[in-house]
Amino acid sequence: MGRRRGEALEAAILEAAWDELSERGYANLTVDSVARRAGTSKPVLYRRWADKQKLVEAAVVRRNVIQLITPADTGSLRGDLIATLTEASEKQGPFLAQLSLLLSGYFAETETSFAELREMILAGRRSGRDEIMERAIERGELDPAKLTPRIASLPFDLLRGETMMTLRPVAPEVIEEIVDTIFLPLVRWSPGSPDTGRGRGDR
Repeated sequence: MGRRRGEALEAAILEAAWDELSERGYANLTVDSVARRAGTSKPVLYRRWADKQKLVEAAVVRRNVIQLITPADTGSLRGDLIATLTEASEKQGPFLAQLSLLLSGYFAETETSFAELREMILAGRRSGRDEIMERAIERGELDPAKLTPRIASLPFDLLRGETMMTLRPVAPEVIEEIVDTIFLPLVRWSPGSPDTGRGRGDR
């Protein structure tokens, strides 16, 4: 095999970093172990990434572990949320929960959270959550004054928390409870609220 350069070398290093992270976790991963696995030297890695943190971040981003899920468009906020949460749970929930555990040392070292890592990975791309909420506002299904960023993310945060506890896809009845019992009562229009902001769906 010829000497690797440029993108081929970088891809090999990041693949090695990902494998080390998957097997050892962040706390036990070292730049030296990644270099050995990639068949290169530590100076080669340090020319590209300033430290272990940056190397791991690049490996996670390259792996595209947080894949954007196309938000469901069922015609209702409830339907959109249940369908989208179900797909997210089945496709990536347990894996992301395991990744959070592997990266626990990273979060402690950088004093960041999974939410901040997620924003870095998505790199400013609009999330499916935002699209769902915007459509619901247009249909007049929720009161935008009640939709703070924290509340908008609540169904997805609860889904992630449930997955962290079980390390398996979330049961349909739990997803329905998150949507029907917890989230929707927080954002629906209250009796007597001004209706000037309601959309076509509330006629």
